Amino acid sequence: MADTTILIEPVTRIEGHAKITIQLNAEGEVADAHFHVTQFRGFERISQGRMLHEMPSLMARICGICPVSHMVASAKACDEVLGVAVPPVGVLLRRVLNLAQIVQSHALSFFYLSSPDLLLGFDSDPAQRNLVGVAGAAPELARDGVALRRFGQRIIERLGGKRVHPAWVVPGGVSRPLEAEQRDAILAEVPDARERAHRTLEWFKANVASWADEAANLGEFPSLHMGLVHETGNAAYSDGLLRVVDANGWVLADGVDPRNYWDYLGETVEPWSYLKSTYFKPLGYPAGIYRVGPLARLNVVERLGTLAADAELAEYRERLGRYPSSSFHYHYARLIEMVHCIDMIDEILSDPDILSPHVRARAQVNRNEGVGVSEAPRGVLIHHYRVDDDGVVQWANLVIATGHNNLAMNRSVLQTARHYIHGEEVREGMLNRVEAVIRCFDPCLSCSTHAVGQMPLQVDIRDASGTLLRQVSR
Repeated sequence: MADTTILIEPVTRIEGHAKITIQLNAEGEVADAHFHVTQFRGFERISQGRMLHEMPSLMARICGICPVSHMVASAKACDEVLGVAVPPVGVLLRRVLNLAQIVQSHALSFFYLSSPDLLLGFDSDPAQRNLVGVAGAAPELARDGVALRRFGQRIIERLGGKRVHPAWVVPGGVSRPLEAEQRDAILAEVPDARERAHRTLEWFKANVASWADEAANLGEFPSLHMGLVHETGNAAYSDGLLRVVDANGWVLADGVDPRNYWDYLGETVEPWSYLKSTYFKPLGYPAGIYRVGPLARLNVVERLGTLAADAELAEYRERLGRYPSSSFHYHYARLIEMVHCIDMIDEILSDPDILSPHVRARAQVNRNEGVGVSEAPRGVLIHHYRVDDDGVVQWANLVIATGHNNLAMNRSVLQTARHYIHGEEVREGMLNRVEAVIRCFDPCLSCSTHAVGQMPLQVDIRDASGTLLRQVSR
């Protein structure tokens, strides 16, 4: 057969717009594959000329799924420009908001986007392989997903004023203190959320052996891992220092001040995508491939820091090894993080000092540059600003979690395609697995819309001259 190209467009059940191309050689084997991000938003350019105090609220508009993460990272960059120390309660309230963000986003990723494959099967009818199909086959699982996402969203709404694009996090802290009624309402919902998170985790563990083939072939390869950790080695979602470990657990960088990220991270652009790719500078490009997000965070931390979550982490490591390397295990890690985040919300809000009115520090521009780093649901998020003496932004660089993962996503797509696709006769379930490996990373592209139900997918198989050999659609 002649050389052919398989096009998957759009990639379904992800945040944003993307496509995948798979090149077959004359023998019908996969020669290469790429994950293409086909949209351009330009927020770095949009930021230029804006006042510093506008940045957290503006940056929340980057994403309709994880606006809190951008807002927190932006505010931390602004804190550095102002040269202020955020009051301790302001730090804790930001942390609660970000933990709630992680819970609601993880629930969206696992239940809405990935559970149809896990519950109904990767080869199941695509017309049923969606959240509606999950609700019909496992009503309790679907209800738990909706409830857990609602739990996180309600916290964001109670603290930030609205569920999407809140403006509560500001340079120097947060704009207003927590009220007792808000705290009590959140704490009242914690037991139900905790029960649902544990029930889902038990369901996943009971069924994980049935996905052994996918775990072995959906992005199973050695890479570096990067995440934020406290000095104790515990997970740090909103504060902390960067740690990088390799596939064997060797620590390649530790205690890295996020302001020095340029010493360790490089950025490049491939011709097939608008999404920048980052790499670990000491190893160069492309050898410095690394992953961020739930899988990476569990690999870089010593422990999570709460009793139940640490017990689950110990079992996870007993099942998978100390440093799991399959992208499929993002799902398992995501569920453990949900348990941990719910417990952390409970712990922080149970401290009576959380109602302190001292939640914001105020100052003028004291530096012309600032870097803010936070853990978004999908991984390390970096905001870097340069301003003039009047606080007008002159330059901005945003290093997004999906950019950190871009090289790893492309490596995962190639490995998955090589395992499941052989020759012109391409079954839908094979293509779904290629999409599914991208869903493991839960990439955040435009992050503003999701589809429930059937989405169009057409795969054209053409020879090198462009002649259509076969077409698969749904």
